[in-house]
This record gives sequence, structure tokens and C-alpha cells, in this order.
Amino acid sequence: MTSATPPVDEMHYERLAQDALRGVIRAALARAAEPDGLPGAHHFYITFQTRAKGVQLPPDVVAKYPEEMTVVLQHQYEDLVVEDDQFSVMLRFGGVPKAMTVPYRAINRFFDPSVQFLLQFETVAAPDPDEDGDEEEAVEAPVAEVPADDGPKVVSLDQFRKK
Repeated sequence: MTSATPPVDEMHYERLAQDALRGVIRAALARAAEPDGLPGAHHFYITFQTRAKGVQLPPDVVAKYPEEMTVVLQHQYEDLVVEDDQFSVMLRFGGVPKAMTVPYRAINRFFDPSVQFLLQFETVAAPDPDEDGDEEEAVEAPVAEVPADDGPKVVSLDQFRKK
């Protein structure tokens, strides 16, 4: 019996695939940032890690959501700026405008309930794109039914959690 060493993925295909899927999020947000905004009934639920590297949130928001939060981009969002590695947007929390910046690598879930489109990412190690190795893994999950509502808000994550 020979002890063969398993092949090493020096191409980091898992990371490449995750980056490609995050490119879908970037393209969807770029469409939302156009002057006409979101087309039709499209809107986005974006769940992200609030303490991930590069996330910028007001301290009171981080205190309220210390691990992750979900924001909704539908009718009432301002100053959406889409960059290669992150997006920033102004949302209202209790009527008070608050700016946020979210790197795409901090996103756990992107969901457009108007067409039942879901991308989900599960972090299996501390997200650091400068480190070698697989840091994330794509996970398919059933799409939860999400009620439509006007205006951005933070939603309960219970409906998205695996049971």
C-alpha cells in the first residue's frame, strides 16, 4: 500500500469561485446604483458580518448587531456607490440616516425575493484575502419566503437559519 499525498490546490479554485459569485452581487448592486434604480419588483436582502475586515458602520449599529445584520435595499436607499471590492450606501435606521461600507467578502447572504434568487456564503475561517488557503465555502440552502415591505430595515435572521 502506498501513501499518496493528496493534490494541493495551488490555484485556490474555491476562492476563485467565491469571488466570481460575489461578482454577481457587485453587478446587481451596480444596476441598482444606476439613475433608474432597481428595475421592476427587484430588491435585495444583504446579510453581512458586522465586524469583518473593512466593514464601516456607526458604533451604535455595531453595538446592536455585534455579529451580523441584514439590510434591505428596495425603495429608500441613498448614495449607493459600487466599487470593485466593496459598496457603500446610506440607509435610515429609525428615520436617522446612517452610512455604511461593506466589502463583498463580508457578505454571508444575498437574496432577491422577487425572483427567489439566493447566494449564500459560509465562512469557515477568518476572512483574510491575503492569506493562502481556502477561507470560505459555498453552501446551497433552501430559499425562505420573505414578505415584501416598503423601506429598508433590519430583519430577523431566524427565517434564514438552518434548522
